[in-house]
Amino acid sequence: MSTQVTLPRYEGSLGRRLALALRTPGGAVFVLAAVLLVAIVVSNPNFADPGSLIRFAGRTAPIAIAAMGQYYVIVSGEFDLSMAAVIAAQVVLAGNFIGQDEARILPGLVVMFAVGALIGLINGLATTILKVPSFIVTLGMMLALTGLVRYVTGGAATGNPSDAFRDIGRGGIEGVPVVGILPFSLLILLVLAALAVWLMRRPFGRSIVAVGDNAEAARYAGTAVWWLKTRAFIISSLSATVAGILLVGYAGVHPSVGSGYEFAAITAVVIGGVVLGGGRGWVLSAAAGAFALELLFLLLTSLGVPSTWRSTVQGVIIIVAVALAGRSWRATRRPRRRGGVAPSTPPPPPSPPRAQRQETSDA
Repeated sequence: MSTQVTLPRYEGSLGRRLALALRTPGGAVFVLAAVLLVAIVVSNPNFADPGSLIRFAGRTAPIAIAAMGQYYVIVSGEFDLSMAAVIAAQVVLAGNFIGQDEARILPGLVVMFAVGALIGLINGLATTILKVPSFIVTLGMMLALTGLVRYVTGGAATGNPSDAFRDIGRGGIEGVPVVGILPFSLLILLVLAALAVWLMRRPFGRSIVAVGDNAEAARYAGTAVWWLKTRAFIISSLSATVAGILLVGYAGVHPSVGSGYEFAAITAVVIGGVVLGGGRGWVLSAAAGAFALELLFLLLTSLGVPSTWRSTVQGVIIIVAVALAGRSWRATRRPRRRGGVAPSTPPPPPSPPRAQRQETSDA
């Protein structure tokens, strides 16, 4: 008679699991964001006001959404450099297609999401089917969209969507206790974050991490790698579309809206502990990385550091974060030591005696 043994789903208490999670690169970003927030409050106590905090979260929501979209591409082992160009194209499309006609808001949103999905589909198929490196594909898409936007606008602001459309990005639920107003952009971020967590718990999420870790093994396991990565690019472009819709409310319609968002999203993802090359990282850590990055810039501003140093700071962050995340994730994969001694490897089999080797060679 066999005895059925039920194994616990998790090991250790909740506090222990939380402590172990915070020691990983994906968990450390939440600690970093908290430390930066405390530092800003110390340098500027007015920032501790709930209204200020909620407005900051609303302004940061677009880059956090873009970072979550970039996460899917990076964790699959690819890059998407076209996000900023997609945002600019969507902003110009909204300004010229919707205009002041509120009846065009819903059709305009449908057109924008369709364009975003088409761009992601092209990026994905060119990368997976044509075997062009994603860095080159998305760089080419960025240049093509940027040139198209400049041709349409002449490099200047054109079009102005209705206030009802702009309220999606700059409006909110008013009369909320304590905070005063709850921005729509923050609500959209929370909904998309919950959807992202759900998606990563589905077979798609587990498969995309497996593809980033070892695409060949995933292919042998029966995974359609080309379609999985293509969907990651579609999600990235749709995330850029949502970010563009929100940015219209804050910045209006201009071809420079969203400039630098592709690098900001990549920086946020690597701050969140996602390994460039794929296979490691958490989607919520990418969003937390966006908040940590914006908090860092806000702290530098409060300390009197010129904003022209932003690009330098982003470059240093990318180099340091990638190096630390790679080493930290590799350390978590090493076999555990027992009693401070690494597990021993079996010794190689002894070589045959010299006489036996001589008899073998004579034969």
